[in-house]
Amino acid sequence: MRDQDAHPGPAEHRLSTKEAAELLGVKPETVYAYVSRGQLSSRRVPGGRGSTFDAKEVETLARRNRRESGGSPGSGGELSVRTRITFIDRDRYYFRGVDATELAARHSYEEIAEWLWTGQLHPGVTFTAPDSSVQAARRAVDALPEHTSPTDRLRVAAIAAAAADPLRFDLSEESVLGTARTLIPTLVAGLPPVARDRRRDDGPLAHRLWTRLSGRKPDEASLRALDTALGLLVDHDLAASTLAVRVAASARAHAYAAVSAGLGVLEGPLHGAASGLAHKLLLDVLDRGDAAPVIAEELRAGRRVPGLGHRLYAGEDPRARALFALLEEIPRAEPALLAARDIVATTTRHAPLHANVDLALAVLTASSGMPSTAGETVFAAARTAGWIAHALEEYGERPLRMRPSGLYVGPKPPQPLPQPMPEQ
Repeated sequence: MRDQDAHPGPAEHRLSTKEAAELLGVKPETVYAYVSRGQLSSRRVPGGRGSTFDAKEVETLARRNRRESGGSPGSGGELSVRTRITFIDRDRYYFRGVDATELAARHSYEEIAEWLWTGQLHPGVTFTAPDSSVQAARRAVDALPEHTSPTDRLRVAAIAAAAADPLRFDLSEESVLGTARTLIPTLVAGLPPVARDRRRDDGPLAHRLWTRLSGRKPDEASLRALDTALGLLVDHDLAASTLAVRVAASARAHAYAAVSAGLGVLEGPLHGAASGLAHKLLLDVLDRGDAAPVIAEELRAGRRVPGLGHRLYAGEDPRARALFALLEEIPRAEPALLAARDIVATTTRHAPLHANVDLALAVLTASSGMPSTAGETVFAAARTAGWIAHALEEYGERPLRMRPSGLYVGPKPPQPLPQPMPEQ
């Protein structure tokens, strides 16, 4: 924001640059960096050269930085990236300013993806992929070992699709959007179907994805739950995988490569694979009929209980809340829902942890006859749309801006040349 020349109101508390820097835990020059990024507004001191800052604005930014950095003052601000895509605030999140859970309740995954990319809603839109892209992806995926993880399959499918696209290096918005609309269905079509006699590669993406995850014939309520899960998971601000995508896009990697970077990070157990851990926990509770011994074993082994808590939400994850509400309409999901509630109730006796989207996704996958890896697949397919949205934003920024400086803590140079190790 530009400096404002108007005088502050009588009830307005202003901070000096030094006071603002101390509250934020940063250097004074970083305070002005916040101003240039539009994260703070400033006013010139009448008759002086310094600036003052709104105390409430500074306190809000300090809280956000502490939340984003896990409580370390000052570290979050250096990683802040301006975005118009997702905003998270007070146990709610928004896509381009619109409540994300309401969008997911009323619109399909493809419609939400278009909203993220263009800011326009296109009712009834579906994504299709050219045969050349699908066949390249299938050939590559079919050559992988049978035990290959879903994320590996998707990453290989993305690479194969890129190799089949001679226009992949065109980073214009129109070209990247064209890539997005074909890449997502290509990734799904590249996965081996569970029910080969019911292979479908048309219609809504959720319908096509179901045949890759479950051998059961879906009912409308189950398909709606899967489609809503995809919509809820489209984006979630600068998650680790999304940051990787923006770094790749900052270096002007094409969209396929940027998505591949996101898929690489997504495979970590603390990110996309977390739903698989929650799925296995849920099945264990269903098998034993009681969450208490299962939770006790997790804690005794020094593991955190999967499916609970989120660093951005003090209460229940809004994505979990929306998905649980849909699952309550599916009779066969009731046992898994009861087990999930048992997990939450057992844990909250000692820690104020609420369900997150991984637990809700586990209820969906476990009650639909899907493997424990299904949640990871859903997560990856959904998040690809968000990654493309962030890549598009980053292509509009200065190239290579995502280049932090390392803080060297090794031996002080110059050091002598290393000596070869003596032969044994």
